[in-house]
Amino acid sequence: MASAINLSLTTSLNNTLALSENCSALPKCHSFGQVSLPKRNEVLVSPSKQSLVASGFVSAVAAAGCGIAKEKGCALSEFWKEVQGCNNWEDLLDPLHPLLRREIIRYGEFVAACYKAFDLDPISKRYLNCKYGKKRIFSEVGMENCGYQVTKYIYATPPDINFPIQNSSSRWIGYVAVSSDEAVRRLGRRDIVITFRGTVTNHEWIANFMSSLTPAMLDPHNPRPEVKVESGFLSLYTSEESSKFGVESCREQLLSEVSRLLNKYKGEKNVSITMAGHSMGSALAILLAYDIAELGLNKENRKSEVPVAVFSFGGPRVGNSEFKTRCEELGVKVLRIANVNDPITKLPGFLFNENFRVLGGRYEFPWSCSCYAHVGVELMLDFFNVQDPSCVHDLESYIGLLRCPKQKEQQIQRIMECMICLTRPKSCS
Repeated sequence: MASAINLSLTTSLNNTLALSENCSALPKCHSFGQVSLPKRNEVLVSPSKQSLVASGFVSAVAAAGCGIAKEKGCALSEFWKEVQGCNNWEDLLDPLHPLLRREIIRYGEFVAACYKAFDLDPISKRYLNCKYGKKRIFSEVGMENCGYQVTKYIYATPPDINFPIQNSSSRWIGYVAVSSDEAVRRLGRRDIVITFRGTVTNHEWIANFMSSLTPAMLDPHNPRPEVKVESGFLSLYTSEESSKFGVESCREQLLSEVSRLLNKYKGEKNVSITMAGHSMGSALAILLAYDIAELGLNKENRKSEVPVAVFSFGGPRVGNSEFKTRCEELGVKVLRIANVNDPITKLPGFLFNENFRVLGGRYEFPWSCSCYAHVGVELMLDFFNVQDPSCVHDLESYIGLLRCPKQKEQQIQRIMECMICLTRPKSCS
């Protein structure tokens, strides 16, 4: 059963505007961030939950919650299986373990690279494709020291719908990369990472709103018609189109490259497959993870099963409850990083979802098989910017809240002291 860990501030402030006006330590920009803060002696006035006016970056507020989790005296190379979810991230989320936090940020940066490298200039020859070659992409987006090498670019064809302005040809949606020999020593294994960007084009938005469930049937030998997924995501994943990039579907490109890399490194003891995606990209990441596990690609010609994990940022629901159950049976591990204010994480199935299947915990509704259900374990964030409401789904905001630069801790301390002065003036020196 998916668990939800809420990194939220469980305190309130009666007048946030008054705080920003009376405290010179606070900047002018009003970003709202809610995280677990260390307890002080009777600091605040009410147990009700509201927003704290923070600095112009959500990561500053998050800093207070960092460092609470204690290191377990081991390096990532000794702890990587737990970080990849072998125990469903038990005891790692509340408080958030520093190693896991760093890995979430690292995989988030891999996804952010997709956005930075995606060419949206309509007069460019690379329009709707990657601006850089495979050997240059990481250096061009400031990740030259990431320790990975891109092995393949991935293209997807959106649903065949007549829509003005943009054509429906294949466009670049992500990449496959593999860790270098040097990175293997630090990571403790050979990591194959597949990343997907989120929705950008008109046709991709249409795919997002094709919210009917359809049987996935990705395994021809055992189609499992009861396992259903959202039709728009499945269409993006499986559609083919003849273009300059070839006729293979997104699915065929991915399975071919993952199989090639698994075969190349079959002699290595420790190998992992990690998917990461934002928004629509997280749905594709979960579909790929399910596909790999259902076909058994992570078991072929190997003494031990290769773990398959997904780091989902602001992702929607992908399939029905049977899809969720099947992913769990196959050992697919999904960590969903979700903002409580992000509407995309509540779709599809805003009404009919995993929370509306059973009455009183005993009686299952007849339509339960048609209800959407989230897969995996949830790490819940809580942030909002009144000056920029769209930040609730922005990947950089997600990453920013998880970053905890030490130089911001003093700023958090000043915020807390200002709150004490406003709520308990007599206690201030």
